[in-house]
Amino acid sequence: MRANDATHPIGSEQQNGSRPPVFSIRNLGKVYRMGEVEVIALRDVSLDIREGELIVLLGPSGSGKSTLVNILGGLDLPTTGVVYYRDQLLSEASERTLTRFRREHVGFVFQFYNLIPSLTARENVALVTEIANNPMDPEEALELVQLGHRLDHFPAQLSGGEQQRVAVARAIAKRPAVLLCDEPTGALDSKTGIVVLEAIERINRTLGTTTVVITHNAGIAAMADRVITLSDGQISEIRVNPERVAPSQLSW
Repeated sequence: MRANDATHPIGSEQQNGSRPPVFSIRNLGKVYRMGEVEVIALRDVSLDIREGELIVLLGPSGSGKSTLVNILGGLDLPTTGVVYYRDQLLSEASERTLTRFRREHVGFVFQFYNLIPSLTARENVALVTEIANNPMDPEEALELVQLGHRLDHFPAQLSGGEQQRVAVARAIAKRPAVLLCDEPTGALDSKTGIVVLEAIERINRTLGTTTVVITHNAGIAAMADRVITLSDGQISEIRVNPERVAPSQLSW
């Protein structure tokens, strides 16, 4: 399916009676200005992301993947176009509104784990649960990523993959509706990366969390419901996977 085949009016149901969109994006553009130089990061992007979907955003460095996810997560605002989260217009929201949106609805996982070295795995996750409205217990979140046996270990006592899984647990402990993952396996070897992807897939499947995974690695795409390829700031292709492949079956 090409990008133009996937669009429909904001607020309508998805094709074939499937779940309604969590995000509705129309004619999105983002231009960064550095002095007299303009860098076009996104141009005329239109897309819906559905309730409970697992999306892989695929494309080379500089294709606009991170810019798009930053806008979805309320970390940045578009230059042109509109972004809705359900019925909430994000593209014109104040910083205060965006801060509340991020706190209440979005979990982030980045390439680097950003754990606090002096805190245990349990304590790193607890930092999020202390400010959330309806959080999981840190122990429950760590069990979901299969680290219930490492609760009291410090980051220096954990492997890279374990640290990333703590970061995933921290992101989902506040029960976010949306999980945004920017190159979550970028700093890991393939074997360790698959364990992290298994944790992300388990969250999506178990909790129904709408999940977006950024990667430049085409081997990861088979685990998604849909694969959205970006090139030069535009959507070049939207592909529906007939079946999701388990992360344990991926190779790259």
